[in-house]
Amino acid sequence: MPHDTATADGAPSTELIEAQIRDVPDFPHAGILFKDITPLLNHREAFAAAVDGLCAPYRGLGVDHVVGLEARGFIFGAPVAMELGAGFVPARKAGKLPARTIDQSYDLEYGTATVEIHADAIVPGSRVLIVDDVLATGGTGRAAVDLVRKAGGTVVGFSVLMELSALHGREKLPDVELHALLSA
Repeated sequence: MPHDTATADGAPSTELIEAQIRDVPDFPHAGILFKDITPLLNHREAFAAAVDGLCAPYRGLGVDHVVGLEARGFIFGAPVAMELGAGFVPARKAGKLPARTIDQSYDLEYGTATVEIHADAIVPGSRVLIVDDVLATGGTGRAAVDLVRKAGGTVVGFSVLMELSALHGREKLPDVELHALLSA
């Protein structure tokens, strides 16, 4: 029997979504509690509720493109784009895209990293939603926002499945509407 994927007011059931996220202690390193979304992806009602929840605040806002951040942002970003009637733009690690790209670097704890999109992926003036699975320290998210703006797009929001609030990633995105289905 299918589970109800919405509350009485039509909002996605976060309890259903949260119940399908597995805590894995000491992965990938001792002292880290990893939030494993693979059970969520394997549960059709919870996955559908998650996609619906990521889309909900942006329905009817004329989103032209959804940027999904490598790699789990691809899993959520593509169906969000389909639901919103938008194109999907993969934001990848440097050197992974075959055509001409634009990039944005950001700081890591020990060095830097770079995220790229194809140079022709976002038409200037396009309305863009950025999607990822988790907002942690906010470095990748900030780079994605800056990259969309560098391409000439307008960021209408940043939608994530889960915000790890203790890591204060939200503080790096004060100029963006941030929507998180869950907070841990």
